Amino acid sequence: MKNISLKNVRNKRRRNRSKRDNMFHFERLRMVVFRSSKHISVQIIDDHKGATIVSASSNEKSLQKEISKTKSKIEISSTVGKVLAERAINNKVNKVVFDRNGYPYHGRVKAVAEAAREAGLKF
Repeated sequence: MKNISLKNVRNKRRRNRSKRDNMFHFERLRMVVFRSSKHISVQIIDDHKGATIVSASSNEKSLQKEISKTKSKIEISSTVGKVLAERAINNKVNKVVFDRNGYPYHGRVKAVAEAAREAGLKF
């Protein structure tokens, strides 16, 4: 039981360290990634208003046609990142701060970030 609580403490510390410089940024919104074992979701949040501006997720019905063509979770993540960037640019959001939410920057998290950069978001 003690190992579980130590693991949770380490995860919270890592998560807060990645959020410390990103929250309440004075000129950029925050792009947050949440990764589960099956799905990935990304949101662009305005911390000053406390509102989500744009979101995209791998379990959206509008993305199922594109996701069914992919073979791996990394490809699904890059599709979600590209869709989020397109929606953000349509809402006139060009600059964001990337918040990896305590997850290591590789694999699916890295795929989301690179796809959003290629689609036109700057961070």
